[in-house]
Amino acid sequence: MTDEQNATTELIALASDGPEQLQMMVDRVSEATDGRAITYTLLSDPDASVINRYGLFNQNDPQGRAIPHPTTYVIDMEGVVRWKMTEVDYRIRPENVDIVAALVAIGG
Repeated sequence: MTDEQNATTELIALASDGPEQLQMMVDRVSEATDGRAITYTLLSDPDASVINRYGLFNQNDPQGRAIPHPTTYVIDMEGVVRWKMTEVDYRIRPENVDIVAALVAIGG
């Protein structure tokens, strides 16, 4: 993203992990990237209250774990969802170019 896009956008990640598990992930990322820190907000939702509110909890995970479907939202400053991708296969994620295009489309 450009500096202007960075100044007008905010990335927030929501996980069903508890705070301790999120911290372990942050530490692993830092270790794997020569000390680079995650620069976006991580929110913990271990009771899945937010995940359930959006209907994203995957009760039928093939590995027997109840995990959320990977989902990405682009939301404008008025709180309107302008772009969304939900995938039932946790290995499939949106391409960065698609997210940036959605941000550009709303002036982000």
